[in-house]
Amino acid sequence: MPAHPPIYRGRIARRFKFQIRRVWRCHVTNRYKRPGNVLGNGDIACDKYHKYKEDVKLMADTGLDAYRLSISWSRLIPNGRGPVNPKGLQYYNNLINELIRYGIQPHVTLHHFDLPQALEDEYGGWINRMIVKDFTAYADVCFREFGDRVSYWTTVNEPNGFAMVGYDFGIAPPKRCSSSFNNCSRGNSSTEPYMAVHHLLLAHASVARLYKKNYQDKQHGYIGLSIFSFGVFPLTNSEEDAIATQRYFDFLIGWVANPLVYGDYPKTMKQNAGSRLPAFTDRESQQIKGSADFIGVINYCMIYIKDNPSSLKQEHRDWSADTATMAFFEQDTAASSNEPSSLQIVLEYFKRVYGNPPIYVHENGLATPHHSSLEDISRVKYLHAYIGSVLDAVRNGSNTRGYFVWSFLDVFELLDGYASSYGLYYVDRDDPDLKRYPKLSAHWYSQFLKRRSVRSDEVFTL
Repeated sequence: MPAHPPIYRGRIARRFKFQIRRVWRCHVTNRYKRPGNVLGNGDIACDKYHKYKEDVKLMADTGLDAYRLSISWSRLIPNGRGPVNPKGLQYYNNLINELIRYGIQPHVTLHHFDLPQALEDEYGGWINRMIVKDFTAYADVCFREFGDRVSYWTTVNEPNGFAMVGYDFGIAPPKRCSSSFNNCSRGNSSTEPYMAVHHLLLAHASVARLYKKNYQDKQHGYIGLSIFSFGVFPLTNSEEDAIATQRYFDFLIGWVANPLVYGDYPKTMKQNAGSRLPAFTDRESQQIKGSADFIGVINYCMIYIKDNPSSLKQEHRDWSADTATMAFFEQDTAASSNEPSSLQIVLEYFKRVYGNPPIYVHENGLATPHHSSLEDISRVKYLHAYIGSVLDAVRNGSNTRGYFVWSFLDVFELLDGYASSYGLYYVDRDDPDLKRYPKLSAHWYSQFLKRRSVRSDEVFTL
């Protein structure tokens, strides 16, 4: 494996491909994103499909040196396997080439909540082991077509978060859950989240093995995956809450990180979930262990954990019940969930528990109402504090190598539609040209990237 370069001075926002697409394709999010399921729909979104040149120039003017983008399996191979769509291939080549032309390094994600509908219909998508072979073949196309210009590959974006919202809570594609948990027409919240993550991990290991065998020596790139996280802190000083906090870490982060680093799920997960948690064979364990060159961390806020052993006695148990905890956010406690130590806690947890692997903060940002003021001082203060927490973690020895803000533009958020926004740039959806306007946070972040001395409470101009 090639050595990682030194830490980058700044990274920025990426774009989930559904959130930027204008052109419809047949994939599972299209069934879910219609009005009534979320607030608005993403049929136009910010139209990066047609405006990518304008946006890449805006990135360069802002000072970006890296950009996270996702490839849509459905756009590239519409039926999941078989012929490659030449228009999809051309679009991604054009986008990648434009980024490189401006000196912006592309970090590419292969799966971000997106799956060809044909595979969901044929065998159930990620709850079926058959998907490992199809996903590996899709990844092979991406490495072959784009790998000469892409050095950073993320196989799967937050498999733990994807499984919870899509297979346990049933609030995102493919909207599967037990009827006792939500209004889903199909699914099993007790088993399917564990099945989905299991197959996502097997798919990651298969793709990583392919890349390292056939491409890494020639392309000199890296391959990893990202993990959704909260900063986790005990609600009280009791020993029970302290133990529960570690148990929640095991279920949230260890669910994915333990197999990647140690080759198996945490003991607490195997104990509480029992036979509902799939098991790795010895061969699978060996293939998954050490398969990630880096880990991406997704973190937005802090939660506070209280021990709740009674949940293990529920008749219908899901991932949340198996944790035997209760989680509290800002509205439930006197503490603030936007506490910036949230991210530092997670980064230093990886250092302490998982051998300090190379880390890239893949998502971090603050939601505000979509039509709120361009003077988003709350986002400026948030970014100032959270970036500071990353630097504190690095000073304490964390092997964190880059940071991406979520997000560059206001986009169609999968769970909130257009009700909230994370962007540094406002997209005027009443303008036929979808004009972009910089928010205060865009000015602040640009000056930060250009190494000016700034404070979070200053007024900025470019």
